[in-house]
Amino acid sequence: MMFSDAVYAALGVGALAAAVVPRMVFRRPLSMPMVFLAAGVVLAALPLPVPVVDPVRDRLWVEHVTEVCVIVSLMGAGLAINRPFGARAWAGPWRLLAVTMPLTVAAVAVAACFLLDWPPALALLLAAVLTPTDPVLAAEVRVGEPTDDEHDEDEVRFTLTSEAGLNDGLAFPFVLAALALAATTASGWSAEWIGGWLLTDLLGRSAVGVLTGLAVGMLLGRMFFRARAPALRLSEHMEGFVALGATFLSYGVAELLHGYGFLAVFVTACAVRAAERSHGYHKVLHEFTEQIERLLTAFLLFLLGGYLAAGGLAALTWQAALVAVLLILVIRPLTGWVAQFGFRTGPRERLVAAAFGIRGIGSLFYLSYALGRGHFAEYAEELWAVVAFTVLASVMLHGVAATPAISRLDRLRDSTGRPP
Repeated sequence: MMFSDAVYAALGVGALAAAVVPRMVFRRPLSMPMVFLAAGVVLAALPLPVPVVDPVRDRLWVEHVTEVCVIVSLMGAGLAINRPFGARAWAGPWRLLAVTMPLTVAAVAVAACFLLDWPPALALLLAAVLTPTDPVLAAEVRVGEPTDDEHDEDEVRFTLTSEAGLNDGLAFPFVLAALALAATTASGWSAEWIGGWLLTDLLGRSAVGVLTGLAVGMLLGRMFFRARAPALRLSEHMEGFVALGATFLSYGVAELLHGYGFLAVFVTACAVRAAERSHGYHKVLHEFTEQIERLLTAFLLFLLGGYLAAGGLAALTWQAALVAVLLILVIRPLTGWVAQFGFRTGPRERLVAAAFGIRGIGSLFYLSYALGRGHFAEYAEELWAVVAFTVLASVMLHGVAATPAISRLDRLRDSTGRPP
């Protein structure tokens, strides 16, 4: 009984803190994830009956909770983007997806092969797991709430938010490539799997995810804003929990059709937003998803802090830590900068967009997903150690740097009236 009472008390304090902490750290070189990670570490180190989650032992539970957190954040991100979809208008995220993402996968895989002496399939899995970015963990570098102005977003926030919304789904083919390679050869390299992977996992399932997202989003957008029956015209009732219905519907249909649900959710959110771009209902939907996302993120990071304090980094070697540091400080900034050669933004904006490839909840989901599909169970402790360390380092470094960097860009933009 005492254990369950402590859990209820911890949940209550955590929910209240999730509402208070973002306002306390606003415009300071801190972030809510930093606070909850630290709180998880501190409480796990105290002699209190607070549960500690082991992602190796509790893999299935971790997979599904992180899955829900990711899809809710994708819906919120898509609803928040004001800019209409277009090849030229979305040039920033296209560059990061087409250039930075595959280069990052390749560079991290090579680093893992040479520094950790891991087989190619395992190195590719680590690279795929660490590829998705997550600006949810640093609110300063993502777009704000929906507005009426299509040009309200600065290029850095828009690029990082839309990149994360899309690469959370596009990381799936690389994870499946690692699983296919491991199934083909235990410790070496084989090209037998590439043809099937290219046609099915990369092109086919991505297309299904995008088309499902478009279909569901257009259908819901028509229902929300133009349905003849008043009961179906939900925009007139202003109920925010409808966003969860749209999220789960899009994700579930895409997965049933063997498409990528993450892609479908983000595309659905963008399609709903495009259905009636200036309507105030988008703000209601976004605020609801943001609150759920904040609660789930705080909860997961608190548990991650407890796991770290309970010995989650015991299997971490200096070579594995070096891979994480190289990803955050060298590989992502360099590949992000290369992707933006000739882009219309200034050098400071290109530098910030390249540097703030924040790793977070998506990486935790992909690792728990992959470990549940066999082939890598003997490396579970090492994989969790390096991924947890990477998320920890990213949260701390980017959490401290995000506010000064974005504030500097905002001041330059305000003083000149144009992008820095």
